[in-house]
Amino acid sequence: MKPQLSIATALACLLVVSTAHAEIKIAVLQELSGTGATAGTNFKNGVQLAVNEINAAGGILGQKLDATIEDTQSNPGIAKGLALKAVDDGAFAVFGPTFSGSMIVSMAQTRKAQVPNFTGADAAAITQQGNPYVFRTSFTQTVSMPKLARYIAGALKAKTVAIIFVNNDFGKGGRDAFVKAAAAAGLTMAADISTDAGLLDFSAAVLKAKRSNADVVFVYTNEEESARCLRELRKQEVTKPIVGETTLTGQRVIELAGPAANGALAHVGLTTDAPIPAVREFRAKFEKAYKYTPDHNGLKGYTSVYMLKAGIAAAGKLDRVAVAKALHGLKIRAASEPGVLMDVAIDDHGDLDRESFIVEVKNGKQEVKETLPPLTKF
Repeated sequence: MKPQLSIATALACLLVVSTAHAEIKIAVLQELSGTGATAGTNFKNGVQLAVNEINAAGGILGQKLDATIEDTQSNPGIAKGLALKAVDDGAFAVFGPTFSGSMIVSMAQTRKAQVPNFTGADAAAITQQGNPYVFRTSFTQTVSMPKLARYIAGALKAKTVAIIFVNNDFGKGGRDAFVKAAAAAGLTMAADISTDAGLLDFSAAVLKAKRSNADVVFVYTNEEESARCLRELRKQEVTKPIVGETTLTGQRVIELAGPAANGALAHVGLTTDAPIPAVREFRAKFEKAYKYTPDHNGLKGYTSVYMLKAGIAAAGKLDRVAVAKALHGLKIRAASEPGVLMDVAIDDHGDLDRESFIVEVKNGKQEVKETLPPLTKF
């Protein structure tokens, strides 16, 4: 007869087995279909690239990341349901959604469960609600719009602006932040033009902007809409500078707009064309893995996982509340955590600060015209 294991020995064996298979569950809730598919797919692929790298290097605190991918279908109601599902499944952190409207309704679920929630959404309202578990992977509109307004007034020497924006949470938040920043920079709004999400025909909106005779046309819409708007602006032979934020000059927009994208200017928090070796290396790895050039959303997804990794390192343990607290006020240097690509500071609201760029599309590619320093001292 074989000797039986003692209870202590059996428990020890079970502990070894459970530890060997321990994983850190993360949920990726992104717009993989619908109007946000370009942004969501890029973000998701960036997350997956980072997860693969971290796991290949041994994981975080000896535990591998286990990522579950879900499609919000660019629908806020579905996003809210998927956030609840992620919480019920025991997610340690949630990545997404990217659409501001979806993020606003879904983040209540992660807040209740005290789950860190990283998002590429730009709407200022997201971090203005005092949610201690929300962390941005890009600038808030209240940070980016003043930079852009100062550039329009200073470098472009403009006095008047016509704005074309998408009528959703993302667009309205950006429009409001830009109008306030424009007034502070001495700019006058010559036209204020609202457009529907998913709009196919921009002829009427562009005609209004053209007739306003503004010095600059500011376009703030989602990626596919930005491409359509650029094509219509060129069709109607608008010769004034066309300026926007990150969504105006993303890689997908350039591909969809073709030659119409050339000459477009934008303030971007992230670009794969940044003259930074770590960013260029990321781009090469992404292109090798997915066979296409990523946009800023790919960078957001990739760096967000490394932000989580830095937060866990700062907390020193796998405790969601402790990690969220550690992330607030955290300054992450790329020298110690290369995956963040650039030095980044996270404030007490979950907003971040780092270098940003003014880019111009030339010959179908972004070219960095100017590097703007972070506001935070490192």
